Amino acid sequence: MKRVLLSWSSGKDSAWALHVLRRDPAIELCGLLTTLNEQFQRVAMHGTRRSVLEAQARAAGLPLWIVPLPWPCPNEIYEQRMAEACNRAVAEGIDAVAFGDLFLADIRAYREKQMAPTGLEPLFPLWQVPTDALAREMIAAGLRARLSCVDKKQLPATFAGREFDEALLRDLPPAADPCGERGEFHTCVYAGPMFAAPLPIETGEIVERDGFAFADFQ
Repeated sequence: MKRVLLSWSSGKDSAWALHVLRRDPAIELCGLLTTLNEQFQRVAMHGTRRSVLEAQARAAGLPLWIVPLPWPCPNEIYEQRMAEACNRAVAEGIDAVAFGDLFLADIRAYREKQMAPTGLEPLFPLWQVPTDALAREMIAAGLRARLSCVDKKQLPATFAGREFDEALLRDLPPAADPCGERGEFHTCVYAGPMFAAPLPIETGEIVERDGFAFADFQ
């Protein structure tokens, strides 16, 4: 079996990648690899609290590999710390790292370039699955998530905290990707077939800063 780490954002795409990989008998999932803002103890970009992240890992039944990042974080520091995590993975017999990327070729190319010297194989189990169909497949299968971060240049701030559901898909502007792959929104997953049980999260304050609206879940 191929021993795999999954790059875990706390959102729906990495959660669905987990579900897909678990159905592959040739894959052994060994952990969730997550970058965490050291100052705020939140998942980078998504803004998910560490306590929720840890609850997700418990529900998934997988160990959490946390890569701490300073704030602000220059790209060279990010790459250095990710390289250290990859070195640890190789030392522990990991064969590959999987990512939940959907169709952005530049992001995939960057990941492949960064992974090339490590000896770890990059996997993209959701690559080029049509996002409209993918979003509806996730929802129909019982994945539950809420929007944790909204780019106010692409969506109204009122979308922050909303459920990722059919109503949301209907309300998205025509130019928005149904999975938010162009950065329109990020999500926090709290239930689905990849978890042993739903997480009892509550939506707290909505905060707007730096052009984004963040929903706080706890």
